[in-house]
Amino acid sequence: MGHADVVPVAELLDERRHLLEVTYWMLGNSRDAESVVGETYRRWYGLSDAERGRITAPRYWLAKTAGGICLGLLAHPRGAADQRDQREEHHTKNGDAEGAQASLAEEVSRVLLNALDSLSPAERAAFVLNDVFGMASDSVADIVGRPESECVELADRARHSLRRQRSRPTPPGDYDHLARAVRQACVDEDAERLESLLCPDATAFFDGGGKVRALSRPVHGSRQVAHSLLTLLARHPRTTLTTHSVNGRTGLIARYGHRVAAVISLDIADHHVAQVWVVLNPDKLRSWNQPATPGDPGSHQGPSQQGDGWL
Repeated sequence: MGHADVVPVAELLDERRHLLEVTYWMLGNSRDAESVVGETYRRWYGLSDAERGRITAPRYWLAKTAGGICLGLLAHPRGAADQRDQREEHHTKNGDAEGAQASLAEEVSRVLLNALDSLSPAERAAFVLNDVFGMASDSVADIVGRPESECVELADRARHSLRRQRSRPTPPGDYDHLARAVRQACVDEDAERLESLLCPDATAFFDGGGKVRALSRPVHGSRQVAHSLLTLLARHPRTTLTTHSVNGRTGLIARYGHRVAAVISLDIADHHVAQVWVVLNPDKLRSWNQPATPGDPGSHQGPSQQGDGWL
Protein backbone atom coordinates (compact mmCIF):
# COMPACT_ATOMS: atom_id res chain seq x y z
CA MET A 1 0.00 0.00 0.00
CA GLY A 2 1.63 3.26 -1.09
CA HIS A 3 1.37 6.95 -0.32
CA ALA A 4 -1.53 7.31 -2.77
CA ASP A 5 -3.68 5.50 -0.19
CA VAL A 6 -2.91 7.97 2.60
CA VAL A 7 -5.85 10.19 3.52
CA PRO A 8 -5.32 13.79 4.75
CA VAL A 9 -5.99 14.16 8.45
CA ALA A 10 -8.69 16.78 7.82
CA GLU A 11 -10.58 14.31 5.64
CA LEU A 12 -10.20 11.55 8.24
CA LEU A 13 -11.80 13.63 10.98
CA ASP A 14 -14.49 15.08 8.73
CA GLU A 15 -15.37 11.58 7.57
CA ARG A 16 -15.68 10.19 11.09
CA ARG A 17 -17.66 13.21 12.30
CA HIS A 18 -19.98 12.85 9.32
CA LEU A 19 -20.60 9.19 10.15
CA LEU A 20 -21.26 10.00 13.80
CA GLU A 21 -23.70 12.72 12.81
CA VAL A 22 -25.54 10.43 10.40
CA THR A 23 -25.79 7.55 12.85
CA TYR A 24 -26.75 9.77 15.78
CA TRP A 25 -29.44 11.41 13.67
CA MET A 26 -30.83 8.01 12.70
CA LEU A 27 -30.64 6.40 16.15
CA GLY A 28 -30.92 9.32 18.54
CA ASN A 29 -28.35 7.77 20.89
CA SER A 30 -24.68 8.75 21.00
CA ARG A 31 -23.55 5.40 22.43
CA ASP A 32 -25.32 3.45 19.69
CA ALA A 33 -23.96 5.88 17.12
CA GLU A 34 -20.41 5.23 18.31
CA SER A 35 -21.06 1.49 18.19
CA VAL A 36 -22.37 1.66 14.63
CA VAL A 37 -19.43 3.76 13.44
CA GLY A 38 -17.07 1.25 15.04
CA GLU A 39 -18.83 -1.62 13.29
CA THR A 40 -18.70 0.31 10.00
CA TYR A 41 -14.94 0.66 10.19
CA ARG A 42 -14.59 -2.99 11.22
CA ARG A 43 -16.41 -3.94 8.02
CA TRP A 44 -14.16 -1.63 6.02
CA TYR A 45 -11.05 -3.32 7.37
CA GLY A 46 -12.71 -6.69 6.86
CA LEU A 47 -12.50 -6.13 3.11
CA SER A 48 -9.48 -7.31 1.17
CA ASP A 49 -7.08 -4.76 -0.31
CA ALA A 50 -8.49 -5.52 -3.75
CA GLU A 51 -12.07 -4.98 -2.57
CA ARG A 52 -11.18 -1.67 -0.95
CA GLY A 53 -9.30 -0.66 -4.09
CA ARG A 54 -12.45 -1.07 -6.16
CA ILE A 55 -14.37 1.37 -3.96
CA THR A 56 -14.06 4.71 -5.74
CA ALA A 57 -15.88 6.72 -3.03
CA PRO A 58 -14.92 5.35 0.41
CA ARG A 59 -16.89 8.00 2.28
CA TYR A 60 -20.05 7.05 0.41
CA TRP A 61 -19.42 3.35 1.07
CA LEU A 62 -18.91 4.01 4.77
CA ALA A 63 -22.03 6.14 5.03
CA LYS A 64 -24.09 3.58 3.13
CA THR A 65 -22.79 0.79 5.35
CA ALA A 66 -23.45 2.77 8.52
CA GLY A 67 -26.92 3.60 7.30
CA GLY A 68 -27.67 -0.03 6.61
CA ILE A 69 -26.56 -1.02 10.10
CA CYS A 70 -28.76 1.70 11.59
CA LEU A 71 -31.73 0.51 9.58
CA GLY A 72 -31.15 -3.01 10.83
CA LEU A 73 -31.05 -1.81 14.43
CA LEU A 74 -34.20 0.21 13.97
CA ALA A 75 -35.97 -2.80 12.47
CA HIS A 76 -34.66 -5.11 15.22
CA PRO A 77 -34.05 -3.17 18.45
CA ARG A 78 -32.19 -6.12 19.95
CA GLY A 79 -29.69 -5.98 17.11
CA ALA A 80 -27.01 -4.04 18.97
CA ALA A 81 -27.17 -6.33 22.00
CA ASP A 82 -27.13 -9.40 19.77
CA GLN A 83 -24.03 -8.11 17.97
CA ARG A 84 -22.25 -7.63 21.31
CA ASP A 85 -23.26 -11.15 22.36
CA GLN A 86 -21.94 -12.56 19.07
CA ARG A 87 -18.62 -10.80 19.55
CA GLU A 88 -18.34 -12.13 23.10
CA GLU A 89 -19.15 -15.64 21.86
CA HIS A 90 -16.50 -15.28 19.17
CA HIS A 91 -13.91 -14.27 21.78
CA THR A 92 -14.91 -17.22 23.97
CA LYS A 93 -14.56 -19.73 21.14
CA ASN A 94 -11.13 -18.37 20.36
CA GLY A 95 -10.06 -18.35 24.01
CA ASP A 96 -7.84 -21.41 23.71
CA ALA A 97 -6.01 -20.00 20.70
CA GLU A 98 -5.61 -16.63 22.37
CA GLY A 99 -4.37 -18.36 25.52
CA ALA A 100 -1.69 -20.14 23.53
CA GLN A 101 -0.70 -16.88 21.88
CA ALA A 102 -0.57 -15.19 25.30
CA SER A 103 1.72 -17.95 26.60
CA LEU A 104 3.96 -17.52 23.60
CA ALA A 105 3.97 -13.75 24.08
CA GLU A 106 4.97 -14.23 27.72
CA GLU A 107 7.80 -16.55 26.70
CA VAL A 108 8.99 -14.11 24.06
CA SER A 109 8.75 -11.13 26.42
CA ARG A 110 11.41 -12.68 28.67
CA VAL A 111 13.81 -12.68 25.73
CA LEU A 112 13.07 -9.27 24.31
CA LEU A 113 15.20 -6.32 25.34
CA ASN A 114 14.04 -2.73 25.52
CA ALA A 115 15.37 -2.16 22.03
CA LEU A 116 12.72 -4.48 20.58
CA ASP A 117 9.96 -2.15 21.75
CA SER A 118 10.59 0.05 18.73
CA LEU A 119 9.77 -2.77 16.29
CA SER A 120 6.31 -3.33 14.92
CA PRO A 121 4.49 -6.37 16.37
CA ALA A 122 4.97 -8.31 13.14
CA GLU A 123 8.68 -7.46 12.93
CA ARG A 124 9.17 -8.32 16.57
CA ALA A 125 7.42 -11.67 16.20
CA ALA A 126 9.26 -12.59 13.00
CA PHE A 127 12.64 -11.68 14.50
CA VAL A 128 12.17 -13.39 17.87
CA LEU A 129 10.60 -16.58 16.51
CA ASN A 130 13.20 -16.89 13.77
CA ASP A 131 16.39 -15.67 15.44
CA VAL A 132 15.76 -16.44 19.11
CA PHE A 133 13.72 -19.65 18.90
CA GLY A 134 15.19 -20.81 15.60
CA MET A 135 11.84 -21.60 14.01
CA ALA A 136 11.70 -22.25 10.28
CA SER A 137 10.34 -19.37 8.21
CA ASP A 138 7.24 -21.34 7.17
CA SER A 139 6.38 -21.94 10.85
CA VAL A 140 6.91 -18.25 11.59
CA ALA A 141 4.56 -17.41 8.74
CA ASP A 142 1.85 -19.63 10.24
CA ILE A 143 2.13 -17.92 13.62
CA VAL A 144 2.42 -14.34 12.38
CA GLY A 145 -0.27 -14.87 9.77
CA ARG A 146 1.75 -13.40 6.91
CA PRO A 147 3.24 -14.96 3.74
CA GLU A 148 6.59 -16.64 4.28
CA SER A 149 8.42 -14.18 2.00
CA GLU A 150 6.99 -11.26 3.97
CA CYS A 151 8.09 -12.81 7.27
CA VAL A 152 11.64 -13.16 5.96
CA GLU A 153 11.57 -9.48 5.02
CA LEU A 154 10.15 -8.54 8.43
CA ALA A 155 12.94 -10.39 10.24
CA ASP A 156 15.61 -8.78 8.03
CA ARG A 157 14.15 -5.35 8.69
CA ALA A 158 14.12 -6.02 12.44
CA ARG A 159 17.78 -7.08 12.42
CA HIS A 160 18.75 -3.95 10.53
CA SER A 161 16.75 -1.75 12.92
CA LEU A 162 18.39 -3.34 15.96
CA ARG A 163 21.86 -2.86 14.47
CA ARG A 164 21.00 0.81 13.97
CA GLN A 165 19.89 1.17 17.56
CA ARG A 166 23.26 -0.08 18.79
CA SER A 167 24.90 2.94 17.20
CA ARG A 168 25.84 5.99 19.27
CA PRO A 169 22.81 7.37 21.20
CA THR A 170 21.31 10.58 19.84
CA PRO A 171 21.67 13.61 22.17
CA PRO A 172 18.38 15.35 23.10
CA GLY A 173 19.47 18.50 21.27
CA ASP A 174 19.83 16.55 18.04
CA TYR A 175 16.32 15.13 18.48
CA ASP A 176 14.94 18.64 18.86
CA HIS A 177 16.87 19.97 15.86
CA LEU A 178 15.83 17.11 13.58
CA ALA A 179 12.19 17.18 14.69
CA ARG A 180 12.04 20.91 13.96
CA ALA A 181 13.58 20.30 10.54
CA VAL A 182 11.01 17.58 9.79
CA ARG A 183 8.19 19.90 10.85
CA GLN A 184 9.51 22.73 8.66
CA ALA A 185 9.84 20.43 5.65
CA CYS A 186 6.23 19.35 6.15
CA VAL A 187 5.06 22.95 6.53
CA ASP A 188 6.93 23.92 3.36
CA GLU A 189 5.66 20.78 1.59
CA ASP A 190 9.27 20.16 0.60
CA ALA A 191 9.37 16.47 -0.32
CA GLU A 192 13.05 16.53 -1.29
CA ARG A 193 14.10 18.14 1.99
CA LEU A 194 11.93 15.80 4.03
CA GLU A 195 13.31 12.75 2.23
CA SER A 196 16.87 13.91 2.99
CA LEU A 197 16.07 13.92 6.71
CA LEU A 198 15.03 10.25 6.63
CA CYS A 199 17.15 7.11 6.55
CA PRO A 200 17.01 5.47 3.10
CA ASP A 201 15.16 2.50 4.64
CA ALA A 202 12.97 4.55 6.97
CA THR A 203 9.64 3.07 8.04
CA ALA A 204 6.40 4.80 9.00
CA PHE A 205 3.69 3.15 11.11
CA PHE A 206 0.13 4.50 11.14
CA ASP A 207 -2.03 3.56 14.14
CA GLY A 208 -5.67 4.25 13.33
CA GLY A 209 -6.96 1.53 15.62
CA GLY A 210 -9.64 0.68 13.09
CA LYS A 211 -11.41 3.90 14.07
CA VAL A 212 -10.31 6.06 11.10
CA ARG A 213 -9.37 5.19 7.53
CA ALA A 214 -5.62 5.13 8.09
CA LEU A 215 -3.00 2.91 6.47
CA SER A 216 -3.09 -0.55 7.99
CA ARG A 217 0.43 -1.50 6.88
CA PRO A 218 3.80 0.22 7.41
CA VAL A 219 5.32 2.37 4.66
CA HIS A 220 8.96 1.66 3.82
CA GLY A 221 11.63 3.78 2.14
CA SER A 222 12.51 7.47 2.56
CA ARG A 223 10.64 8.63 -0.54
CA GLN A 224 7.48 6.68 0.29
CA VAL A 225 7.52 7.81 3.93
CA ALA A 226 8.05 11.45 2.94
CA HIS A 227 5.14 11.39 0.50
CA SER A 228 2.93 9.61 3.04
CA LEU A 229 3.58 12.28 5.66
CA LEU A 230 3.07 15.15 3.24
CA THR A 231 -0.21 13.63 2.07
CA LEU A 232 -1.42 13.05 5.62
CA LEU A 233 -0.48 16.60 6.63
CA ALA A 234 -1.76 18.24 3.46
CA ARG A 235 -2.16 22.02 3.65
CA HIS A 236 -5.54 23.06 5.04
CA PRO A 237 -6.67 26.35 6.65
CA ARG A 238 -7.62 24.57 9.89
CA THR A 239 -4.63 22.21 10.11
CA THR A 240 -1.59 23.13 12.19
CA LEU A 241 1.63 21.30 12.96
CA THR A 242 3.74 21.96 16.05
CA THR A 243 6.74 20.45 17.80
CA HIS A 244 5.97 19.10 21.26
CA SER A 245 7.36 16.65 23.78
CA VAL A 246 6.14 13.14 22.91
CA ASN A 247 7.20 10.29 25.21
CA GLY A 248 9.97 12.46 26.61
CA ARG A 249 11.44 13.42 23.23
CA THR A 250 10.61 16.09 20.67
CA GLY A 251 7.85 14.96 18.33
CA LEU A 252 5.10 16.53 16.25
CA ILE A 253 1.46 17.31 16.99
CA ALA A 254 -1.04 17.81 14.15
CA ARG A 255 -4.22 19.67 15.05
CA TYR A 256 -7.39 20.11 13.07
CA GLY A 257 -8.96 23.23 14.47
CA HIS A 258 -8.40 22.94 18.23
CA ARG A 259 -8.44 19.15 18.23
CA VAL A 260 -5.31 16.98 18.27
CA ALA A 261 -5.70 14.73 15.24
CA ALA A 262 -2.29 13.04 15.12
CA VAL A 263 0.69 12.56 17.42
CA ILE A 264 3.92 11.77 15.62
CA SER A 265 7.02 10.42 17.34
CA LEU A 266 10.39 9.91 15.69
CA ASP A 267 13.13 7.33 16.18
CA ILE A 268 16.50 8.73 15.17
CA ALA A 269 19.72 6.97 14.24
CA ASP A 270 22.89 8.48 12.77
CA HIS A 271 21.32 11.94 12.58
CA HIS A 272 18.41 10.76 10.41
CA VAL A 273 14.87 9.65 11.16
CA ALA A 274 14.76 5.86 11.08
CA GLN A 275 11.14 5.28 12.12
CA VAL A 276 8.02 7.42 12.23
CA TRP A 277 5.12 6.50 14.52
CA VAL A 278 1.83 8.22 13.68
CA VAL A 279 -1.01 7.82 16.20
CA LEU A 280 -4.41 8.60 14.63
CA ASN A 281 -6.54 6.37 16.86
CA PRO A 282 -9.16 8.68 18.48
CA ASP A 283 -9.13 6.53 21.64
CA LYS A 284 -5.39 6.98 22.12
CA LEU A 285 -5.67 10.71 21.41
CA ARG A 286 -8.41 11.23 24.00
CA SER A 287 -5.94 12.31 26.69
CA TRP A 288 -4.44 14.86 24.29
CA ASN A 289 -7.87 16.39 23.81
CA GLN A 290 -8.84 16.74 27.47
CA PRO A 291 -9.65 20.30 28.56
CA ALA A 292 -6.64 22.03 30.03
CA THR A 293 -6.42 22.15 33.82
CA PRO A 294 -5.33 25.60 35.08
CA GLY A 295 -1.87 25.44 36.56
CA ASP A 296 -1.21 21.93 35.26
CA PRO A 297 2.20 22.02 33.49
CA GLY A 298 1.55 18.55 32.07
CA SER A 299 -1.55 19.57 30.16
CA HIS A 300 -1.43 18.70 26.47
CA GLN A 301 -3.64 21.61 25.43
CA GLY A 302 -2.52 25.12 24.66
CA PRO A 303 0.34 26.42 22.48
CA SER A 304 3.41 24.26 22.18
CA GLN A 305 6.42 25.47 24.08
CA GLN A 306 8.67 24.18 21.33
CA GLY A 307 7.31 26.02 18.33
CA ASP A 308 4.09 26.55 16.42
CA GLY A 309 3.04 27.19 12.85
CA TRP A 310 0.37 26.79 10.25
CA LEU A 311 0.52 24.19 7.55
